[in-house]
Amino acid sequence: MDPSRRGVLSVALFSVAVTVPDWPDVVGRIEAAQKGARTRIGMSDVHTVTAMTEQLSTMDDQFGGRTARPLAAAFLVNTVAPFLRTDGPEDVRKAMMSAASDLCYLTGYMAVDEGLHGLAQRYYLKALEFAGASEDHLTYCTTLRGMSVQAVNLGQGPTAKRLADAAAAASPQAGPRMRAFLVGQQAHAAAQIGDRRSALLYLHAAEVAMDKAESRGKVFGSYDPAALNYHTSRVRFEMGDVHGAIAAMEESDRLRDDIYRRTRAHHRAILAEQQLSVGYLEAACHTWGLALDDYPLVNSGRIDQRMTDMFHLIRPHLRNHEAQALYERARAVVRPELIPV
Repeated sequence: MDPSRRGVLSVALFSVAVTVPDWPDVVGRIEAAQKGARTRIGMSDVHTVTAMTEQLSTMDDQFGGRTARPLAAAFLVNTVAPFLRTDGPEDVRKAMMSAASDLCYLTGYMAVDEGLHGLAQRYYLKALEFAGASEDHLTYCTTLRGMSVQAVNLGQGPTAKRLADAAAAASPQAGPRMRAFLVGQQAHAAAQIGDRRSALLYLHAAEVAMDKAESRGKVFGSYDPAALNYHTSRVRFEMGDVHGAIAAMEESDRLRDDIYRRTRAHHRAILAEQQLSVGYLEAACHTWGLALDDYPLVNSGRIDQRMTDMFHLIRPHLRNHEAQALYERARAVVRPELIPV
């Protein structure tokens, strides 16, 4: 498939803007649910959902959305939904809705990784609903940011910027790492719509916030210097500074923890495309080779798409020995249906 077809898909998805509820419209509100079979829930049940969500997130990081999302969806339907239909103390019910919100956000993120964008949006909107009902600002903002990431990666800059701005506006008291997490995404979205000045201001704000966060030593999710360098790379690339984008992506790769295998493979494929775009053919082949090292262990629609793109991009260079070797190795490793005839 021609890589440019992704643009057609994204236009169809975002042709009608998703209606995102503002924080005051969702806080403390949710439809009444019927009672389930259990008579009462407690904080131990909340802890079960939280612990399971953490395990599912780790699986997603290591094995990709296609592997982890069916497990997350089953847990959500079979375990979390009955908890939500069961009576309990008010503080426990709010905590359970907060935990459900986090799980819905994660499941939506996994659906994005699969390429199931409409399904992802439905999970994201449910995450916003639960976050408002439980007054969980953190997950509310994180979900809006996730929706912005989805939009910017599909080339829908204005939508991405609107969602990134909404996420930042809904979290005025964010700590430094959360602020870096939010404004880094604003930078990427601003760069995509050509607002160079704002993109650089947001990127600088993210760097300052990350410096403060690192000095405190507390980790927020997976947003760390590796993630910030990834945002720097995307901003540079959107602004036409491909060499700067390559340098930042290489630094991101150097800093990334090994646990994030899916992200590593995906971002290495992006780096290889950047390297090839400025004529670094052999470097690109080496980087794609590193992505192929992880490929058999990761089941990800995003990475599959990058591998399909790789075949098209490398084919004109098959007279080069390293390009030919990469092409043949990829044919032996990549899923057969992704290999162009």
